[in-house]
Amino acid sequence: MKVDLLTAEIGSTTTIVTAFDKIDSKKPVILAQGEHYTTIDEGDITIGIEKALKHIEEKLGEKITWNKFLATSSAAGGLKMTVHGLVYDMTVKASREAALGAGGVIKYVTAGKMRHSHIKKILEIKPNLIFLAGGVNYGEEETVLYNAELLRDIPLDAPIIYAGNIAVIDEIKEILSNKKLYITENVYPKVDQLNVEPARKVIQEVFAEHIIHAPGMEKIEEYVDEKIIPTPAAVMRTTQLLSELYEDVLTVDIGGATTDVDSVTEGDPEIQSIMIAPEPTAKRTVEGDMGVFVNAHTVIDLIGKHVLEGKFEKFDKLVKEISPYPKSEENEKFMAELAKYCFVEGIRRHAGKKKHIYTPLGRKNIAQGKDLTAIKHIFGTGGVLTRSKYNKNILTSIIGKYKKHPNELLPKNIKKIGYDRNYIFAPIGVISTIDKDIAINILKEDLKFFDI
Repeated sequence: MKVDLLTAEIGSTTTIVTAFDKIDSKKPVILAQGEHYTTIDEGDITIGIEKALKHIEEKLGEKITWNKFLATSSAAGGLKMTVHGLVYDMTVKASREAALGAGGVIKYVTAGKMRHSHIKKILEIKPNLIFLAGGVNYGEEETVLYNAELLRDIPLDAPIIYAGNIAVIDEIKEILSNKKLYITENVYPKVDQLNVEPARKVIQEVFAEHIIHAPGMEKIEEYVDEKIIPTPAAVMRTTQLLSELYEDVLTVDIGGATTDVDSVTEGDPEIQSIMIAPEPTAKRTVEGDMGVFVNAHTVIDLIGKHVLEGKFEKFDKLVKEISPYPKSEENEKFMAELAKYCFVEGIRRHAGKKKHIYTPLGRKNIAQGKDLTAIKHIFGTGGVLTRSKYNKNILTSIIGKYKKHPNELLPKNIKKIGYDRNYIFAPIGVISTIDKDIAINILKEDLKFFDI
């Protein structure tokens, strides 16, 4: 049997392959999914892909071939990055937004002139990519040139992206001529102006070029027909497609180790008028301490053991039995309780706040961070939000939270809550890189909404 398209989502623990057919029609078909643990530790990622393909063939009862194969990856440690800018609340913030939105895993951040201790730290991290910025266009030059000179001598092969003051591009090229250097637009071209999308695109291109050289990933080229993109970047692309369909949207992806929140919204005009610093329209945050498997014990501590002991009679037994695949009704309820905390807390951390400051003219209201008050559609993805029978209970737990936390810029008027019923937000994102219309048609078939 020949299928139109296969996608592989290569995670740190699991590889999921999805077979699609009739992709040129208004109602594309998701034929089957196969999964297997990711075989990066065995030195060859394609072993897991082969096993996941066999899983699909068992479900369909016949061998398959395909027209196209696409992939996303967060294996091999994902896209490890270090970020270096001038002022923390300006160029560093803009650089972080670009890196996170592109699916980067930010391991280290510096502001101002770098020191030798910073270089030592970078060497310990061994990033896949170094992101250098600093200075508005035609503004301060000295710091970014100084930092470039320090990075020139660093004994690492990691490529460097420069997204700073355009006035010093020629000097940057000369200083870093011994490095693989990519130049893109300034992420902070003017005071209070973010310009993160060009940098996000370059980060993804660099990821695609270099991921295939990661240990265990070398044979992936035998399968894929297009560039691999980071899985978090693919989910962000799907969130941007959701925004084209539903305007102000929020996506929460709860995994075993992290909770990712993506939002696409300009916010409320009234709140925008009191914002003290710009925010990107499309924003991603990652909560590295909140997940329902690897970080389950951290979440238990955040909720409070006494709280959970009051809700679950067999608390100690349930803690011992934590697994990515709950084996009993009680195990699933327990995981859902942890996921509910990750969901609400992830959105709260993503959201900005209203504050009061005192000026010579008296008290003034300001807002800082991402304004989610205009969000009307919320979507869930990731294992627990896709597959748990308690996903409605988790996803609707954010409703009304703005009343409890009046100074937080949380969604106020939620119209619809839905989820990724086939666990394909990442595949949809990578499909959109080659054909947006096909991706949108698959997305429409995939979404399931709750009555709220």
